[in-house]
Amino acid sequence: MVQDRAFKQVDVFTAVPLMGNPVAVVLDGAGLDDAAMLRLANWTNLSETTFIVPTKDTAADYAVRIWTPQRELPFAGHPTLGTAFAALEAGLVKPSNGKLIQQCAVGLVEISVSDDWRNTGLSFRLPRHSVAPANDHNALVVALGGHAALKGAPTIVDVGPRWVIAEFASADAVAQLKPDLTTIADYNTRTETTGLTIFAEAGDGKGGLIVRSFAPTDGLMEDPVCGSGNGAVAAYRLHLGSIADGSAYIARQGAQMGRDGYVSVRIEGTDVHIGGKCVTCIDGSARL
Repeated sequence: MVQDRAFKQVDVFTAVPLMGNPVAVVLDGAGLDDAAMLRLANWTNLSETTFIVPTKDTAADYAVRIWTPQRELPFAGHPTLGTAFAALEAGLVKPSNGKLIQQCAVGLVEISVSDDWRNTGLSFRLPRHSVAPANDHNALVVALGGHAALKGAPTIVDVGPRWVIAEFASADAVAQLKPDLTTIADYNTRTETTGLTIFAEAGDGKGGLIVRSFAPTDGLMEDPVCGSGNGAVAAYRLHLGSIADGSAYIARQGAQMGRDGYVSVRIEGTDVHIGGKCVTCIDGSARL
């Protein structure tokens, strides 16, 4: 039966409306089947649309299902923050000891909530990650400008989504890249990876990064500001020893799309925490 369901669209990794990465959030997804969720995700045409659904796990405060316009994801970064922000704002959940626990297909995800979360933002602990060589990547390297443009070989980092990570020699090379999306899509299809995230040191004297993410097989030519992609970059840097316990930095993303997103990254032991501010741009209902 068609009914109106509470709906928000939240801009993530920004405090300025329309400058971050939007996620559509259905606050009551109970009873919706996969086809209905996919239809709405396809209709919003955002990188992700989420649905808060009942959870049977007593350790979780809520459960969420995350959809691109083409498929369901086990986990994604900016939808995690945006969904938590929407649920808090709507009064559906309350943090306990400064934490929320989200259940999604990858498992339980811990979200940190400060007393002043509306102004300071939220952060999540990245799910367990693994790092592996990106085999058969010669065509991909050529599409990225050749070995001279890169500081190392592309690497696959699994954080739920499986990102190909490539570190560039300069921030200018990252900013100016015009990627061969067909080659990237072919590589993602062959290797069953989610997409490609590239980065370089920003040269700001503060240890910051410039980041860009591409996921053409999900219909996302470029992601404005990508939480899981930034998490995968941090996991890659942790694996290489470029950062360690106690490290913290800010990654900037979205300039090539007219956005201005900021992702805060901090390392606690071997855990990666990804955070940012959020702002609601649309508050109403969706008829499903």
